[in-house]
Amino acid sequence: MTSRLLGVSLGRVSLGRVSLGRVSLGRVSLGRAVLALGMCGAAGGTLVAGLVMPFVGGAGLAARSAASTLTYLPAPLREEPLPEVTRLLDRNGRQIAQFYYQNRQSVPLSAVAPVMRQAIVAIEDARFYEHGGLDIKGTLRAFVTNTRAGGIRQGGSSITQQLVKNIMVSQAESEQEREQALVRSFRRKLDELRYALALERKYTKDQILERYLNIAYFGAGAFGVQAAAKRFFGVDAADLTLTQAATLAGAVRTPYDTDPSLGDEHRDRLRTRRDLVLGRMAELGIIGKDAARTAAAAPLGLHLSPEPGGCAGSAHPFFCVYVEREVLTNPAFGYSRADRERRLQRGGLTIWTTIDPVAQRAAERAISARVKPRDHQVASETMIEPGTGHIRAMAVSKRYGRNPHNRDLGPSTTYNLAADTAHGGGLGLQAGSTFKVFTLATALKQGMRFGDGFAIPGAYVPSYGYRDCSGRAVNDPHTVIHNAGGEGGGGPYSLEMGTWQSVNIFYMRLEREVGLCDVVQTAKSLGIRRADGTPLHEVPTFTLGANEMDPTTVAAAYAALAARGRYCRPMAITAVVERDGTRTDIPPACVTALEPAVADAVSHVLTGVFSKGTMRGQSIGRPAAGKTGTNNGYTSAWFAGYTPALAAAVSVGDIRGSYRYPLTGVTIGGRYYGAVQGASLPGPIWVDSMRAALRDTPAYGFVPPDMARFGGGFTPGLKEALEKQREKEKKKRKAEREKHDDDASEQDATAGAASGVAGASGGTATSPLAAGGMTAPTGVGAAPAVPVIRPPMPGGVSARHSSAASGARTPGRPLFSGARPVAHGSSSRAPVRTGSAGAPPAARRVGWASLTRPRDAAPPASAPAAQRASARSGPPHQAKARKATAQHATARTTTAQHTTARKTTARQVEARKSAAQRSQARKSQARKSQARQDEARQDEARRSRTRQGGTSATGGRKTARTATHAATHTGAARDGQRGRAARQTGHGAGGHRKKHPDGGRHPRHQTNGHPRH
Repeated sequence: MTSRLLGVSLGRVSLGRVSLGRVSLGRVSLGRAVLALGMCGAAGGTLVAGLVMPFVGGAGLAARSAASTLTYLPAPLREEPLPEVTRLLDRNGRQIAQFYYQNRQSVPLSAVAPVMRQAIVAIEDARFYEHGGLDIKGTLRAFVTNTRAGGIRQGGSSITQQLVKNIMVSQAESEQEREQALVRSFRRKLDELRYALALERKYTKDQILERYLNIAYFGAGAFGVQAAAKRFFGVDAADLTLTQAATLAGAVRTPYDTDPSLGDEHRDRLRTRRDLVLGRMAELGIIGKDAARTAAAAPLGLHLSPEPGGCAGSAHPFFCVYVEREVLTNPAFGYSRADRERRLQRGGLTIWTTIDPVAQRAAERAISARVKPRDHQVASETMIEPGTGHIRAMAVSKRYGRNPHNRDLGPSTTYNLAADTAHGGGLGLQAGSTFKVFTLATALKQGMRFGDGFAIPGAYVPSYGYRDCSGRAVNDPHTVIHNAGGEGGGGPYSLEMGTWQSVNIFYMRLEREVGLCDVVQTAKSLGIRRADGTPLHEVPTFTLGANEMDPTTVAAAYAALAARGRYCRPMAITAVVERDGTRTDIPPACVTALEPAVADAVSHVLTGVFSKGTMRGQSIGRPAAGKTGTNNGYTSAWFAGYTPALAAAVSVGDIRGSYRYPLTGVTIGGRYYGAVQGASLPGPIWVDSMRAALRDTPAYGFVPPDMARFGGGFTPGLKEALEKQREKEKKKRKAEREKHDDDASEQDATAGAASGVAGASGGTATSPLAAGGMTAPTGVGAAPAVPVIRPPMPGGVSARHSSAASGARTPGRPLFSGARPVAHGSSSRAPVRTGSAGAPPAARRVGWASLTRPRDAAPPASAPAAQRASARSGPPHQAKARKATAQHATARTTTAQHTTARKTTARQVEARKSAAQRSQARKSQARKSQARQDEARQDEARRSRTRQGGTSATGGRKTARTATHAATHTGAARDGQRGRAARQTGHGAGGHRKKHPDGGRHPRHQTNGHPRH
């Protein structure tokens, strides 16, 4: 040691080279030293007087007596390990949370920047490496100043003395002990000095400085130089610069007054202290004056990095809560809760956990996509690895923490709703039909086979046959069990069908057959415990999920099925590393709960839930098994499922109380739900989270069941019931197809009539295509129509269901129908297919072409001369009537052309049907529909001719024929008779229908099942 010791040798006490004001003592004799200390004691106070008292006990006091007083020092302070931060790591070794009583991470002196060591020595104890624990000059100067001021205004303690004070504070077990360690008294100062001298004998100077830098409080919640460097500047202690080191050294003296996290005023004080340290370092020659001025001109350069402790600052707070409660409740971490809490917050442990960041993100994103934090309904999910019980993810739809003003409801919660109460959770939710798997496993274990089953009634009363595990009858003759919506009614059900459809009554009967107690025992062997820690309710509705559960417990039970019957207790910690580097690995706690063959058989049945049951249509793209759960009254909804690599359970319920607030008529995540079922919300969350969590995991299948043991079952009457059901469904589908074709035919007939009207009348024609966004102006040379977005056809009928009158269509393309361009005097009703080779270029481009005679064009040459003459004379209303009659004559002369067009269209329809490989039954139905359509047209034509009987404008000649499309004659003739302009309104797909003169809708324009527009 390079320093000179202060009176610590046996039989000899010597003073080092100490200067007192302008007096240099050098190596003085004991008598002169006593005299000097006595003089200073009179001026400096009772502390120094107490120190020199052994030397001035009397005139004949010997040097040996004084030496013994200072030599017999107390034993050094008992140094408990400093409180250290306990860190939580994920499975990949990345920190996810930390716990501490004091935010501290001890480092060796070699891991502290040299400039930091120089700064702290310069400002706190410039002669640290020269004195033996007591800085005489500094102490005397401080006490003279304090005496004059009437109180303590200046500190004179050495670094060793400050270390003693910090040790006493850190080891205080109570607030009273802490206050005693901090009390400002001369008695404490004397004790401090005596212990400091003892420490000087035990440690080297560098060892004392290392301990001081690790124990000192720097403010802003940072204990020790490493935590302070991270907190103030976001760097390690080894990387501190001159300015940063001076800032931290200045904060040690008054850490609360210079705490930079408390505002600008505190930061100004901190800067003043930093500049003082820089000046002191320049004064001692540690740095140059120019360097000191440059550093003092720089800003503080703070980069306050949050160093939160506890789970509130964790990236995965709910999983963090689970780990914290596991440590505090597990006797392996201490004999009492106080011991375990002290170890967690002070022990400096490194705890390796099981959480998988990929799975955790998958669960959080799947939940947040469907349930929002501000919703009263809350979703929770836990993922567990089969065969180990490792919790890979734990997510809740709400944020962790307290709500504003400490309200009970809001976007945050401090309950770990994915776990039981022992791990920070709530009271849980009824698990619903997820409990049916325990009855299924019990039935297979007792010898039931696939296909075995029985007939059930439409309602069931559990009035007999149920006994709990104590042998007590627990029948409930006052409860009537019904199947939930969509689960089927009475009749025969096999084991698989009853599971796939989740039939309540079937499972109530099955539970009675295998024994309620046996089902309860199976559930317990798979780790089933109530969320609140109370015993399971052994009641007849046990198989329907009458017990409140948490997702972690349910997921662990299903993980056992994935592991072929091996149940493992859910675990979140895999290893604990002590502060000295000692590592303790924690193995899984597993037992065989089911025979592997029974578990394989259960998995075989549960895979059908995705292909044939309540989750039909939802898949994760790999083999999976699972079960939905929807409680009576929709108080909660569940889905639990698994693959060979991962199991998960999702629950949804109202945080205000599931019984008071059922999941009916609710809006969750911006979506409205008439009733939340297991497959409608928990199921999709499970699917999305599992698909993402397993994206980098190979897809393994389940072990096939032992069919020799479990195959060959029989359910009386099931085959006949299934055949009857198939026939019923076949008839239902046939009726739906017929109705669908009738609706399509009626629309096509209406569309064809409208196109005929457009071709025969003047003005702007509104065709069936107009509903698709095109309107073609009539008249020779009219410009092609401009296509716009085509809306869907009314009534849900798509374009592919249009009739032969609309022309054939390429599958997968929108249907555009229109009139084929013809010369004057010919029919304009023949359809043209969009893009067909026979259509002119304009028609192929826009899917519509219509060339019709303008309103003022002369009648065609084929019309009688008398009609042409009448068209040029007579009153306006007679001219319009004669004009309409002429149009009918034109239609009569082109009947043959219409017939040809219809035949062509029929051939196109047949070709389209052949291309699509439609069934023969559908072809027959289409032909029948066409026949009915033709018959309706003929009836309409006859009625029209009857209504329009009379003479023409040239001599009362009766119109002999009408056009094939009834709507043309109906509208045009009626308008002609009434003396109004021939106006037609298309009523094809999406068009408006013409109102009857009396204000109602004409019977011929009624639709069969389509909504009125």
